[in-house]
Amino acid sequence: MVTFKIQGKPAWAAFDADTGVLTGKPATANEGTTGSITITGTNGSTSSSIGPFAIVVKAPAAAAPGTGSATLSWTPPTENTDGTPVTDLAGYHIFYGTSANAMTTTITVADAAETSYVVGGLAPGTYYFAVVAYNSDGMESPESNVGSKTI
Repeated sequence: MVTFKIQGKPAWAAFDADTGVLTGKPATANEGTTGSITITGTNGSTSSSIGPFAIVVKAPAAAAPGTGSATLSWTPPTENTDGTPVTDLAGYHIFYGTSANAMTTTITVADAAETSYVVGGLAPGTYYFAVVAYNSDGMESPESNVGSKTI
């Protein structure tokens, strides 16, 4: 049977003396380089070590600079294009893109009661948006007016 021991274990780490496994998740406060770590395994008559080695802890990557969001809101339709009351509204499709003539990304909001949505993860640039209501049969309303936002 082999048993393991460690020297220089970081305070944020855990060590299993039965397997020799060093695990842990450092906090941002642990950023930097640990001291020398050595792990030794022995079977009672012979031993072997790895190390010394160090662990470099880096802060998590910051969010991409300049990413932003656009908050859209709308008023639910109350009547169909033929003037009859809307009775089976199912949700909305949000279309957007970097050109008012090419809104190629679609988001489906499958909740007729929802009247707003935040589109996140937008890189710097100007984005154009339109909303379309749809009913339970999949029939769509005409497109709303096109709005824009510069990030």
